[in-house]
Amino acid sequence: MKFLVFLGTVRDSTPPRPARLGERVALACLACLNSQYPDHQIELIDALEYPLDTVFKPHFSYPQGKAPTKLNELAEKIAAADGYIMISPEYNHSMSPALANLLNHFGSSLFSYKPSAIVTYSAGQWGGMRAAVGMRTYLSELGCLPVSAMIHVPKAQEVFAADGTLLQEAEQASWFNYFGRTFSQMVWWAQATREYKTQVDPNELVKSFNKDPSQRNAP
Repeated sequence: MKFLVFLGTVRDSTPPRPARLGERVALACLACLNSQYPDHQIELIDALEYPLDTVFKPHFSYPQGKAPTKLNELAEKIAAADGYIMISPEYNHSMSPALANLLNHFGSSLFSYKPSAIVTYSAGQWGGMRAAVGMRTYLSELGCLPVSAMIHVPKAQEVFAADGTLLQEAEQASWFNYFGRTFSQMVWWAQATREYKTQVDPNELVKSFNKDPSQRNAP
């Protein structure tokens, strides 16, 4: 199966905190996923690599074939994926604006009927858990329902080195076991939804909202 790991931060550095703290967490997640699920395809989607226009215009608002190449390519990757890992810091008890901005460029039909996993982190003691609460609602509306287990990494700069390895190597098994609880749920649901789609096409059962707002209106 295919899974996308979204890294939702575009800050290069904020002294005195270490540069790209989220990248450390993302690399650790990739290492865990690749070690536990070597047969699956795992790809990192870094928000920093998608410089979006100042004026917001989502992918689905462009005429057919006229959207920027990078948006088209990412839309194809989202549609082809079986699940998503969403990594975010916490801003004012909420998810990263950079992550929300990137995801908001795509319609829920690309994400729907697939699972997601929430990973948050911080330089402080809470690990971004308050942002994770809000992410549950957001991801559910996007259509990729988050699994119940979540990952929170407090004081991430004291846990992971810049390359995503554990600063205390002996703790790797413990951290990977912690990560694995969430990732195992996501992979299980991804397999289940993928197999059931071969029996019942959800887009035929529930028509996608993709033409007019009235499609969502009550009678």
